Amino acid sequence: MALDDFRNLLRRAAQTEPRTGGRGGRIGVMAGLSAFAGLLIALMMIPATALVAVTFNDVTNDVVEMPLELEDQPNAQTTRLLASNGDLIAYFYKENRQDVPLKDIAPVMQDALISIEDNRFFEHGALDLKGTLRALVNNASEGQTQGGSSITQQLVKLTLVSQATTKEQVKAATEKSTARKIRELKLAIDYEATHTKKEILERYLNLAYFGDGAYGISAASFHYFSRSPDSLNARQAATLAGLVKNPVEFDPNVYPEKALQRRNTVLAVMARLGKITPKQAEKFQAAPLALKITEFPNGCVSSAAEFSCDYARRWLLRQPALGATTQERQTLLERGGLTIKSNFDLRAQKATDDAVESTVKPTDNEAIAALASIEPGTGKVRALSQSRPMGRSKKKGQSFINFVVPRRYGDSGGFPAGSTFKLFTVTAALNKGIDVGQTFNSPASMTIPGGSFKTCEGLNITDPWPVKNSTTSGSKNMYTGTRESVNTYFAQLEKMAGLCNVVKAAESMGITVLDNQQVGPFTLGVTNVSPLDMAAAYATFASGGEYCKPRPVAEILDAKGNTLKRFKPVCSEVMSKDEAAQINDILRGVQERGGFGFQNGTGLRIPSAAKTGTAQDNQSVWYVGYTPELSTASMIAGVKKNGSPRSLAGVKINGAFLNFQSVGGSSLAGPMWAKAMQKIQDYLTPVNFDPPPKRQPVAKKVAKSDDDRGKKPKPRGRDRDRA
Repeated sequence: MALDDFRNLLRRAAQTEPRTGGRGGRIGVMAGLSAFAGLLIALMMIPATALVAVTFNDVTNDVVEMPLELEDQPNAQTTRLLASNGDLIAYFYKENRQDVPLKDIAPVMQDALISIEDNRFFEHGALDLKGTLRALVNNASEGQTQGGSSITQQLVKLTLVSQATTKEQVKAATEKSTARKIRELKLAIDYEATHTKKEILERYLNLAYFGDGAYGISAASFHYFSRSPDSLNARQAATLAGLVKNPVEFDPNVYPEKALQRRNTVLAVMARLGKITPKQAEKFQAAPLALKITEFPNGCVSSAAEFSCDYARRWLLRQPALGATTQERQTLLERGGLTIKSNFDLRAQKATDDAVESTVKPTDNEAIAALASIEPGTGKVRALSQSRPMGRSKKKGQSFINFVVPRRYGDSGGFPAGSTFKLFTVTAALNKGIDVGQTFNSPASMTIPGGSFKTCEGLNITDPWPVKNSTTSGSKNMYTGTRESVNTYFAQLEKMAGLCNVVKAAESMGITVLDNQQVGPFTLGVTNVSPLDMAAAYATFASGGEYCKPRPVAEILDAKGNTLKRFKPVCSEVMSKDEAAQINDILRGVQERGGFGFQNGTGLRIPSAAKTGTAQDNQSVWYVGYTPELSTASMIAGVKKNGSPRSLAGVKINGAFLNFQSVGGSSLAGPMWAKAMQKIQDYLTPVNFDPPPKRQPVAKKVAKSDDDRGKKPKPRGRDRDRA
């Protein structure tokens, strides 16, 4: 850079451009020729080697090639996740910041900042000549970086750091060199030529870091004093203005004495400049800091709905509306200042949380309890709860695995759902035209011969299937066979309906079935699923036959409050209303007509239906129940310390060891379901289910099994179900 170029640069920087009604022309020079001449003389007195090596060579390389323009990119903003009633659930952010216009920042706050950082801000141009001269001389001669930057220059530096995306860019924006100062000055000159002083001040107040994770004046005001920036008084404003210089050194939470001293310095400067009276300054200097801290926790940990929150976050990271890639979506989520309106109901969330916490403790490390609630007909996810809180402390039983949702959203492989899968067999049978009065003689044990089942790929299953009951036996139809959860009845019904049809019925209701899971015992729930999967599947019956994909979020608003994306229900009709009404009538018996649920006190005051389930080897127990307005799946599963499944028999939960007889869907998962739903029912409408279709009386033959002909195969214990 030639000396004439540098001289012109300084001349431009010394000029100020107060504007009226927008951007206008220049009206004066801050420093006279004598001051400018003094600067040149001072520069000439610096040793030539230092000047050339430290300044001009750097200027040539780092400054001349840079454009004289600072891009006005939006500041990183804090995203809020809200419950269905508008209550805050969590924040997501890289920098906790909420931009506010200058008119919403108290004038005394503006005065405090200008007083301590750049008291002639409205009088000079991009350069505070005296301060910069002192900094240039000291930096060039002693290799130090000294203050003196104007607010505009500071804004340039903050912007460059904020917009840096690589380590090299961050280093260039923060290096201690005269070249960096001149580079910032060059950009500041152009910025002042295109922005008013008030615009610069507004952006600076919103961009500055005030320490302790608070970026911008709004976040700082709420964090330190729990009030909006338009309501700050002089004492509070002085405290915040004092933090900008060094938010770590003057952090009032860590160094209250230093923060107090710094605040009093700001008050003294304000009084000297006439922004407050000496009497006011004296009064405020005698007052304590009087902080009133409000925390802004980042993410879902310790939120009012930890795993509901995390499910929504991971679900959003898969939504194209937020960007083309996962990284783009995460960036918008953490920097975009979005308002995410979720479907979570905090009343339901508290009820499910309380039910889970009172049933299985976090430190019951060989068991996991979970509840999921979803709204039929819309797919709105209302609540997700599990016994292990979110966190890293294994000693406290914490985990980041979300056991309530499918693997892609929570990293859990799920658990076998036991006899709750029998309803997929009922669905397939009704769809095929099999009457609910279909009766089978259902003995205590029997064997389904090999070749009775074919997969959806046409593969013939040649292995025989020994199956036994753990409840009752005898002549059963769909009503009694389902309510009493008779395994041998369902083995025969699945054979009649067709295995592939049963699998397709499950898949139509959101259940993922792997090829190797298409086996005879499919009807007994050998497939791993999540509680949310099952709540959504059973919501199909409650809705009159429509399966709706689970949907945690209703709407996303951008930083300006405009709708970015509104999520509508994604539903499909998978059965007729008559078929759904028929299933509801069957399952109401568990709740209302002396079924297992009723016996264990799970019945509600309003119409409801349910099915129990106990998986093979007692690995998990289930109770999936619903009203016309809410479907809730309850699950308790055994897990080894390494995370693999284990039997619940012998596991200690809530201070008591489970024996073989106490492990069952109705005895364990049912009471937990009841604890939640008996509270939730208070704000549900007592809507009744549609009546089942009228049936023509048809005489049914009782099908004879192989076992009725004298064969007594040895049953497999893993196919048992305690209902």
